[in-house]
Amino acid sequence: MCASFVSIDAVAYPGMQKKSEGQVQSSVDLINVLPKSYPIDIVAFKDGNGQKVDFSQYRGQIVMVNMWATWCPPCVRELPALDRFKAKFDQTKFTVLPISIDIDGKDKVEPFLKTLGMEAFQTYYDQTQALGEVFPLDTIPATFILNKQGELIAFVRTFVDWDDPKAVELINSFIDKEAHKSI
Repeated sequence: MCASFVSIDAVAYPGMQKKSEGQVQSSVDLINVLPKSYPIDIVAFKDGNGQKVDFSQYRGQIVMVNMWATWCPPCVRELPALDRFKAKFDQTKFTVLPISIDIDGKDKVEPFLKTLGMEAFQTYYDQTQALGEVFPLDTIPATFILNKQGELIAFVRTFVDWDDPKAVELINSFIDKEAHKSI
């Protein structure tokens, strides 16, 4: 007679359990949508030509600010998805502003992006981390979402899979909410 062994939900370590039916795990769920919007101070950063830019130039659009650096593997992992993500929206209603906090700025970032085959990727620069006055920059990647008035409405301080359809749904909900405000 042979003994048969039946495993009933055996797991090697916590976290390997099967997820409940219908439960979806998504990094988009880590985004904190604030109960109310918060005004932020205007702080300048630079574009690829070294010109000063600030968020007031984007009023009238939902703005997603993504703080990143070349030395941050999760940040680098997000970059191609961010590039694809911004193409999914009407650029008059939504814009993505990736902002590098690399100390060497463009001198470090441009060759780095070239090694990734992302020469056309448009990034901005905050070498002095001046945006730390309005956003906590102790953890990157960090993404901050602003409403049409330039107020903070959501944030996440970790990697997000921007290819996830839930990310598109979330941004569209912000765009739709703003559209209904102006009616």
